[in-house]
Order: sequence, then structure tokens, then C-alpha cells
Amino acid sequence: MIGFLQSCSDEYEGIPMDKDEAYNLEKPNGFPEIAFDITGNPVTVNGVALGKKLFYEGKLSRNNTISCGFCHIQENAFTHHGHPVSHGIDNRLGIRNAPPIQNMAFLKNYTWDGVSHNLDERSLVPITTDFEMDSSIPEVVSKLNADTNYKKMFKAAFGDETITGQRILKALSQFMVTMVSSDSKYDQMKKGIATFTNDETKGYQLFQNKCISCHSGELFTDQSYRNTGMYYNSQYDDRGRYRVTLDWDDNMKFRVPSLRNVEYTAPYMHDGRFYTLEAVLNFYTDGVENQPNLDPLLKQNGHIGIPMNAQEKQYIIAFLKTLSDKNFITNPKFAE
Repeated sequence: MIGFLQSCSDEYEGIPMDKDEAYNLEKPNGFPEIAFDITGNPVTVNGVALGKKLFYEGKLSRNNTISCGFCHIQENAFTHHGHPVSHGIDNRLGIRNAPPIQNMAFLKNYTWDGVSHNLDERSLVPITTDFEMDSSIPEVVSKLNADTNYKKMFKAAFGDETITGQRILKALSQFMVTMVSSDSKYDQMKKGIATFTNDETKGYQLFQNKCISCHSGELFTDQSYRNTGMYYNSQYDDRGRYRVTLDWDDNMKFRVPSLRNVEYTAPYMHDGRFYTLEAVLNFYTDGVENQPNLDPLLKQNGHIGIPMNAQEKQYIIAFLKTLSDKNFITNPKFAE
């Protein structure tokens, strides 16, 4: 799948300090084309290695305690497990559930409201937001400049020791686009090397009938923004896509999330309001609010929500768990 070219290093295993090579970023079968701009930011072995070290670097935060990996934990498919919304510096509360970091190379937009469409700029937001890392690019550059090992790594990745905000962000992007998840039981079934159980097969059939309109393709998201009838949570004052467009028709529209590794990414929804997959499916049968801009798919034939009985829900959950990629959440290439 993804190849990681290694050679000897003088400081970090797997980081060749004398020369750099292109990172073998491949598209899994059935995935959309790579959307990441590899011409503007070529992915290299040294760039990925630098990005990985920066991803787990507390110096990106004001008080050196919060890294990207603090809110994006590998064993939970790089989400902030157990927190409805993320907790940042000084335990400050955010307004959204941290989304998983996976298959970013194939996405066109990022975040729950789609405000970001350039991955090379995305990391700037958590670094500078007061309830996340609460730092600044000049502050981060100053800290990294004081570390001779970082100077060596920037030279290995970019040709000289100059540390800039742009290079920091580009290195983080290079690491994140290598985080590809495509080795679940579902993927193995598609390749003919695994077989679904009876429950998983029934769940797959039900999923295709009831869920595939939004959670389509091999990423299990159509990358759209939809109002799914979730009540407005005044605690966080988050109206989703409306925050970006200021178009009231976008009120409470949020990105359709990928369902890959969904078994590992609880709690669910933009504000982590549901702690189990059962609760999510119960919402779709019994909790959907008939809001003015509710997605038409959730109000058909006079019915609000998605009709499912208790047994069908269990079948669907059985299928959803086939999207779990254990190799992804244990792969040392992505670990601190």
C-alpha cells in the first residue's frame, strides 16, 4: 500500500539526513483520486519524518503541553476519545468533536463546516486558536530554531536549515496525507480474502438501502454538508456550515463524516452528543427534528428520519465494525 523508504540516519531512525526521496503515496483501489496538491507540496521521506515529529511536538502550543497528537490519538483513529468536544490548552473547552485524521489525501475539504480546503493551511488554526494550542507561528518558529536537531531535520526535508511557518505547515500536511486507512475487513472482503458473517452481510445490505446516499464511495462519505435534524446546542453555539456561508439555508448543516474506523471514534456527531453507535441509530429513527432545511433524504413518504427496527440496527452496526482497520490504529509509522 503505502511505502516508507528508509535509510540510515544520524539522529532519528528512518530519517536519511544526507538525501531525500519521494514518498510512495499510492491510491487504494476504489478510492477517489488524490486531491492533495502534491505539486505545491511534494511528499518526501524526510518531509514526512519531520511532519511526524512536529505532529507530536508540544512546542507548537503556548506552554509546550499540547501537540496535534493530544487531540488526535492513534488508537482512536486519531480522535480525542472520551471528550464530546476537544479540550485544549489549560483544559479550555472547544466547540467541536475532534474529527479523525485518515485518508486526508483524498478529501477536498476539511473540518465539520468545510471552512478549510487547503491542508497546507489547516494546522494553522489549532496552533493559533486560543482554546486549542494558543500559540503563534513566530513563537513556534523561535522555539524550533533553538533546537539543533530541528534545524537538521528542516535541512533534510527542505534543503536548508531555515525554519518558517510555511515549512512547518507543509511538513505536517505531508505526514497527515500518509495516514491512509484501507485495510479493514470490508477492504479484505472486497479483495476476496475475507468473508462477512451472516449478520455483517445483512448489515451491508441494509446499509446500502438506508445509509449509502450520504455515506457513499470507498471513503464512506459523499463529502457533502447536510442538516440531519440535530437540535441546536446552545452550549457551543455552533450552527455548522452557516458559520462559513452566513446563508440561513446552511443552518445546522455539517459535513457527512467518513464511517471508516467508526467503531474507534466515539463519541459521535459534531459535538460528541452520542456515545454509542446504538445511540446514533436511535437518533435517526426517533430523534430527528423536522427543521425547515432538514435534508430531503430524512423526510420521505411523510416519515421523518430513517425507518429501522432494533434487529436491523444491530445488523448495521455489525457491518460498520467491518470498517475498523486495526493495522491503521497500531501502525508504528504513525505512532509517537
